[in-house]
Amino acid sequence: MPTPLRVAIAVQTLAVFLTPITAGLLLTMPSGHTLHSATSYTLFIVAVLHVLVAILVWRPGGGSPKPILPAAVFLGLTLVQVFLGLAHVTAVHVPLGVLLFGFSLLQLSRIRPARETAAVNA
Repeated sequence: MPTPLRVAIAVQTLAVFLTPITAGLLLTMPSGHTLHSATSYTLFIVAVLHVLVAILVWRPGGGSPKPILPAAVFLGLTLVQVFLGLAHVTAVHVPLGVLLFGFSLLQLSRIRPARETAAVNA
């Protein structure tokens, strides 16, 4: 897997990890709403960038188009998550957040270090 995709998935996983932490702050601090909003929009931007990186690695970079689908699905679920949060539909918002974290961890677990990738391709 190309390095830009590795970085995109790692940053995405970090952003999706920080979002529920700020959700806890939302419940305990006056400024928690602002922090949670900032991390949720950051996650959305990171998901958009992940799709763009996947497309750029495929089309001009000559890589595989396979990473585009999971990136696009994650972006779609993130968009639904943002709308559910804005609508205060916590009965779906919270489980979807858990699903997003698991999905991102699954993508992260499929990243192999560059040395392993080079050995497999050799």
